[in-house]
Amino acid sequence: MQFLGSMNDNVFKVGFTSLVMFQAARFSGVDPATAAFLISAIFIVPFGLFSATSGQVPDKYGKAVLARLVKTFEIVVMLIGGAGFLLHSAPLRYACTFLMGVHSTVFGPVKYAYLPQHLDSRARRRQRSGRNGHVRRDFDRHEIIGGAAAGASDLGAILLAAACLGFALIGRVVSAFIPKSDTSQPDLRINWNPFSETWRNLRLAKSDRTVFSEPARHFVAVVRRRDLLLTSFFNFAKDVLSANPDIVTILLATFSIGIGTGSLLCEKLSKKRVEIGLVPLGSIGISVFAVDLFFASHRIAPAGHLLDVSEFLMALPHWRVLADLFLLSMFGGFYSVPLYALIQAHSQPTHRVHQAANNILNSFFMIASSLLAIALTSTGVGIPGLFLTTALLNVVVAIYIYLLMPEFLLRFIAWMLV
Repeated sequence: MQFLGSMNDNVFKVGFTSLVMFQAARFSGVDPATAAFLISAIFIVPFGLFSATSGQVPDKYGKAVLARLVKTFEIVVMLIGGAGFLLHSAPLRYACTFLMGVHSTVFGPVKYAYLPQHLDSRARRRQRSGRNGHVRRDFDRHEIIGGAAAGASDLGAILLAAACLGFALIGRVVSAFIPKSDTSQPDLRINWNPFSETWRNLRLAKSDRTVFSEPARHFVAVVRRRDLLLTSFFNFAKDVLSANPDIVTILLATFSIGIGTGSLLCEKLSKKRVEIGLVPLGSIGISVFAVDLFFASHRIAPAGHLLDVSEFLMALPHWRVLADLFLLSMFGGFYSVPLYALIQAHSQPTHRVHQAANNILNSFFMIASSLLAIALTSTGVGIPGLFLTTALLNVVVAIYIYLLMPEFLLRFIAWMLV
């Protein structure tokens, strides 16, 4: 169910963005240069608005019940999105993007709170990092399929709409087989005011310095590193690599395989423990290869036409770009998996679903990064400049965080010595 839902998010977003970038004439009033970043911002707005409130619902009604309701909602959303594809309506597609953000907002607290509740308590800490690695790998495996489906140049709007609806329908059927989970707070009185609940949620997370700081670290670096890069792939392929939409599929696949590889290696290197020593290693790798991606981009000479796959793969400078993307995303797996495990390890059992604080800070930084990208792009900064900005911001934030919480660096040194 997680695989299909996440793939649907990306099939729709990638398909929408690809059509805007490479068929701009069919969308009046849409700027291809900034459309990808706008789509990303619209998708993430619901995380900031509704994460706190949605985190309460599975506490009261159960995670399996909520998961089935969410999948039913996804079918309705995909019908709206399908109408947008068939009618070539940008407003309908923007509306579907927002509603898919609502879908992911509600489902996010469920999927990560479900794991610790169903793992054996005696092995919970030992298994948690590994289980998160598998979820992370499955989460990114869909991007290969989603990118391939949406980025394929011969895929029509009708087939894309049918695929999204089909994924939603299959996901709803699969959700019926989720094992029942007990409610952690059946007497909870839900606060439906998203603003007051968001504030309360952040104050609750702030009571634990580790839990509160983790989302900030995770989403300052990972959002700017991962989401901004993924959003940039369309402009990067067309304007820098002089490539056709099929090359976007290659970039997405390379990036996704890298994160999956990093997640699996993280499980092995951590020996199935919550190993925070891998976090500094991940942040170093992210910054180093983002900088190299900037320099690699400047070594690519523009072509007089859009390259196809065979032409793209025959150029050696392109292989350096793919290597940078793979290694950058692999180190991203080292960074993100231990932090997800850390938040589960330190959250109070009755408030595990309130990892929604993670999503709230996530959305703030994602929206900020999208607005920053729109502003820089509007002033003439190219995609390679965004890569360099990402790397430098990661360096600054990493230095600040590790000075604020030196236990990460100390654990990294100890892990290296061992």
